[in-house]
Amino acid sequence: MKSVFIAFDQAHQDKIIEILDRLSCRGFTSFGEVQGRGSKTGDPHYGSHAWPSLASAILTVVEDDRIDTLLARLKQLDEERPLLGLRAFVWNVEQTI
Repeated sequence: MKSVFIAFDQAHQDKIIEILDRLSCRGFTSFGEVQGRGSKTGDPHYGSHAWPSLASAILTVVEDDRIDTLLARLKQLDEERPLLGLRAFVWNVEQTI
């Protein structure tokens, strides 16, 4: 099992959930409004007057055999609208209850 943390512009929310649904990645936790900025490119997402957009984040735990497909679909979504911003990070899951 792997955990995938996906940080993204709020405009991507519905598409990301659709990707998770199509890959049968049912369980996830959504962090509605988060703030941040990318490490290399992109505008900050602070929800302020100067930087009004906000980001969201999703944490999901999926089977190892779905990781490559999930990351490929997320990358495709990011490439379709590169100015919005989308990043995904994968960690090993050691134990679950």
